[in-house]
Amino acid sequence: MDIAVTGLGLVTPGGIGVGPSWAAVCDGRPAAALDPMLADNLVRISCRVPGFDPETLLSARRAHRLDRFVQFALVAAHEAVADAGLDPQTWDGARVGVVLGCADGGPGTVEDQHHVLREQGADRVSPLLLPMQLPNMLAGQTAIEFGATGPNLVVATACASGATAIGTARDLLALGRCDIVLAGGSEAMITPLVMAGFAQMGALSKRHDDPASASRPFDVDRDGFVAGEGSGILVMERVADARARGAHVHGRIIGYGATADAHHVTSPHPDGAGIEAAVRAALADAGADPDDVQHVNAHGTSTPLNDLSEARMIQRTLRGEPVVTSTKGVTGHLLGAAGAVEAAFAVLSVEHEVIPPVANLVMPDPRIEVKLAQTLTEMPIDLALSNSLGFGGQNTALAIAPA
Repeated sequence: MDIAVTGLGLVTPGGIGVGPSWAAVCDGRPAAALDPMLADNLVRISCRVPGFDPETLLSARRAHRLDRFVQFALVAAHEAVADAGLDPQTWDGARVGVVLGCADGGPGTVEDQHHVLREQGADRVSPLLLPMQLPNMLAGQTAIEFGATGPNLVVATACASGATAIGTARDLLALGRCDIVLAGGSEAMITPLVMAGFAQMGALSKRHDDPASASRPFDVDRDGFVAGEGSGILVMERVADARARGAHVHGRIIGYGATADAHHVTSPHPDGAGIEAAVRAALADAGADPDDVQHVNAHGTSTPLNDLSEARMIQRTLRGEPVVTSTKGVTGHLLGAAGAVEAAFAVLSVEHEVIPPVANLVMPDPRIEVKLAQTLTEMPIDLALSNSLGFGGQNTALAIAPA
């Protein structure tokens, strides 16, 4: 069943809102910079959301009780619901679901309260510790905010979480479990402890002399990803329902595939077997042929292993030579939110017939033989894919078509 995307909301390192975020990726403006909060870390580069003031955006009382990953989601969700032309005061909340993804929950709150425990004692730890940091609170707080009393889920498939949430939401709608779903992902993992862990794994770029160019998907000189933060929320409905109420449809989710590599805890399968199976499953679900794909928003993390294995999979599987981009050159890697934000960008590419360039792509890796978007590319797109991969061998592919 085809599912309509009727609302979009974004909070990204490109800006707060769909307009600023989309403009940033279309302009190829990298968000990476030296991060003062990481001054004592081995890697000091991140992609932060600029100018995010939760007290102004959500109210001081509300913001105080929410971890940053939930704050991002609520701001993005308000934009998405308004964009869809829906009023939570009048909808049937029992028919509204929430399916969101994150990789870690609220590590910032955990680190802050652990410091309180060590320095001040157990009796000074906040009673809000668990309500703020638990991963399920992402969907729980969103349901409270919008009066959504239908299915309420948080999925955790590492960096594929946001895309998995969208695929799961599609299934719920197709099964008739609900009529509207707020789907997507949110993440706020840029903390000293988490970034130290990534750095010790050798996953992060160390381009401290030129941080803006540190995230460089598919480039021959890529040396790791840059961690980002943010949220992407999609309002999803059955196409017939959306059209019956006269809603604007940005695009349609027409296929979903999910697989596991069962190969390695952190490294992707070297020949991309798992993501290939997910892509083929999404295309079969969409009733489409691999030759039909015209655009891929790739996972494209800027790590040596991921970019090469994913590109080889695209070349081998999608024989129509689709134009490939990775918007992580601008936003960095939004971890559990990446799949949702990039699915939103793929929807916007299909809607506006524009493919953002791969930022910081100076010299493509000669081993990567796919058609990369080195400049802003204007073209009609009848079928696009958004690929997402995650630690543990998680793979998700979404097939996206015009309204």
